Parts: sequence; structure tokens; C-alpha cells
Amino acid sequence: MDINLLVKITQRAWSMNILALMHEGTAGRQATLLAKTGAGRTAFAQSLHHLIELNLVQRNPGHGHPLRPEYILTELGHYVAERAHKIGHIDSQLEDKALLRRAWTLPILAISSEPIHFGGLKNQLLPITDRALSQSLKQLEACSWMQRDVDISQRPARSIYQAQGVGSQIGQLISA
Repeated sequence: MDINLLVKITQRAWSMNILALMHEGTAGRQATLLAKTGAGRTAFAQSLHHLIELNLVQRNPGHGHPLRPEYILTELGHYVAERAHKIGHIDSQLEDKALLRRAWTLPILAISSEPIHFGGLKNQLLPITDRALSQSLKQLEACSWMQRDVDISQRPARSIYQAQGVGSQIGQLISA
């Protein structure tokens, strides 16, 4: 999956969950999706409209009431929803489910399957700030999804990051 598309999708917390539910066959009505995600109404509506803007979801023409429309996946949406569904399967076995809804978790895991420096991560995720990247890496390291090693052979010493365990599994699903 294109990293720039992944960054755009994960800007809204519930986007991947909505896509995964639609891939499973959950009816594309707002009330049904809202109930299954467990999201608040505002956050859910923002995520759904965000997916429409990204051309991953569209209104089902000829179905649903104007005030209660039905939504379907686009061709690109099917591709992304399949990945979201696989990640959701791993997510159901995890304690830190909320970590996957954070904006930078999935993009970081997607590009850290190989050892990479902080600067390399930042260059591939251009809109990310140093602070957001640093905090995300600390959270991923705290739940053992990311391994941090220090390369002391270079001056100054540099940190090297690589996804591990569940983080590595998730990263492979995204980049497959």
C-alpha cells in the first residue's frame, strides 16, 4: 500500500475500523457501522466523510433514504479494506487496540520492517513532526511493537528502529 495514502487514511481514528467492517460485510448504513465501531457520533462522521473524500467509500446510488444513506466501498476501497480487515483480525487479539487508531502507528510500522534511523522515518513520513514521531516510537516501544537499538559505531551515536513481534506482523500486512 502506498505510504502517502496510508498516512491520509490514518488521519482519522476510525477510518481503518470502518473499512474493516465494510469488508466483513457489515451493512453500509451509518447507524449499523456506528454501533459496531463503538465510536462517538462526531468522530465517526468525520472518519466516514474523510473516507469519502479519499474516494475509498461512496454513497450507494439508488439505495437508502437521503437522510440515512447507504455506503459502499470503491475499487480502491476494497483493496484498502482487505488490509484493514486483516489488521482488525490481529487487533481483536491485542490489549492495546487504541494504539492502532493513533494517526502515525500504522505508517510507522509499515516502513520499519527493516532497520531504519529516526531521520529515515521522518523523511518517509514528511508531514510528521519530530515530537509526533518521537512520541509514537516511544509508545510502540513500550508495548514491544518496536525495537530500538543504539548504533555506537557512529559519531554521534544513532538510534535504529525496527518493528518486532505484533508490530512486524502488522507492518507486513500493510506492505504486502
